[in-house]
Amino acid sequence: MPSDTLPPPSPPAEILAGLRAMGLLPPGVAVQGEPLTGGVSSDIWRVTLPGRGEVCVKRALPKLKVAADWRAPVSRNLYEARWMRRAAAAAPGAVPALLGQDEATGALAMEWLPPAKNALWKSRLRDGHADPGFAAEVARRLARIHAATAADPTVAAEFPTDAIFHAIRLEPYLLAAARAHPDRAAALEALVATTAGTKRALVHGDVSPKNILDGPGGPVFLDAECAWWGDPAFDLAFCLNHLLLKCLWTPAVRAGFLACFDALASTYLAGVDWEPAAAIEARTAHLLPGLFLARVDGKSPVEYLTAERDKDRVRRVARALLAAPVERLGAVRAAWGEELER
Repeated sequence: MPSDTLPPPSPPAEILAGLRAMGLLPPGVAVQGEPLTGGVSSDIWRVTLPGRGEVCVKRALPKLKVAADWRAPVSRNLYEARWMRRAAAAAPGAVPALLGQDEATGALAMEWLPPAKNALWKSRLRDGHADPGFAAEVARRLARIHAATAADPTVAAEFPTDAIFHAIRLEPYLLAAARAHPDRAAALEALVATTAGTKRALVHGDVSPKNILDGPGGPVFLDAECAWWGDPAFDLAFCLNHLLLKCLWTPAVRAGFLACFDALASTYLAGVDWEPAAAIEARTAHLLPGLFLARVDGKSPVEYLTAERDKDRVRRVARALLAAPVERLGAVRAAWGEELER
C-alpha cells in the first residue's frame, strides 16, 4: 500500500488510557494522532478527540532520549500540571490551558496551540529574529510567576520535588560538568549546594527558548517537568545561558542576542520584590557560568555547538568565571563579549 494512503497512527496505549482516565476520551472510541518531535523527556502527541478537536498530550519517559544514561521519575508530569495551574493564576495567558493529568499513566493533556500562530522562540532566534521586547516580556511573565508564588509559601507543599530536580537538573548539568572538569568541581558542587538549599519561589526548571512560544498574546511557557520549590535564580540563569550560547549558533545576530540578554536580565530584576534584587542577581551570575559549561560538557549538550573551537570558547569563559565569580550579570555578559571579539 502506498505510504500516502496509510491512516494516521494511533497514539500509544498509555496515552489513550490516560485520556480515558481524564474523561477526555470515551471507552472504546478510537482516535488518531501525530507524534511530535523535539523533546527528549516525553512522548508528545497531537491527538484529535471527538467533540473536542485537537489537543496536545504528553507522557513522561523514565529514561530520557539522550546519549547518556539519564533517568528521572515519571511522576514529574503531576508537578508540571500543578505548575501550570499556579502559573496561569499568576500570569494569565503565559501557559496553555490545562485539560487534565493522570497520575497513573503519567499523561498530561493541554490545549493545542497551532505552530502557524505560535512559533518557537528557539526557531525565531535561529532565523535571526532577536527581539529585546519579546525577551523583556518573557522576563516580565517569569518574574510575575516567581513573585506570586514567593508571596504564598504554602505552595511549597505542592512540590516535594527535590529528588526530581536533582535527577533532572542538578546532577546531569552541574555535577556532570564537575566530573568533566575536576579542577572546577569544588566550585560546581558549591553551586549545587547553594541552589538546592535556596527555597524562595516556584521554579519552572527549563526556561529555554525551545520551551517558549511566541504566541499572539505574548510568550507562552511549555514543559515544566522540572517544577520545583526552590531558587528562582535557576530559571533566570537557565534562560540567559541560551541567549549567550546562541551567539555562536547565529553569529550575524550576536548584538541582537546580547541586547535580548540585557532586556531579559534588567526586566526580570525590576520585577523582583521577594528579596533584594542584588541578591538574586549575584546567585544568577554565579550559577550562569556553571550552566554555560554544562551545555558543552554535561549530559545534555546543546545540539548546535559541534565545533571544538566553539566549545573551547565556552569552556574558556565559564572556567574563568567559576574560578573568579562575579556579582553582576553585566560582568558575565562582558566576559563573553570579550571572548566573541577575540
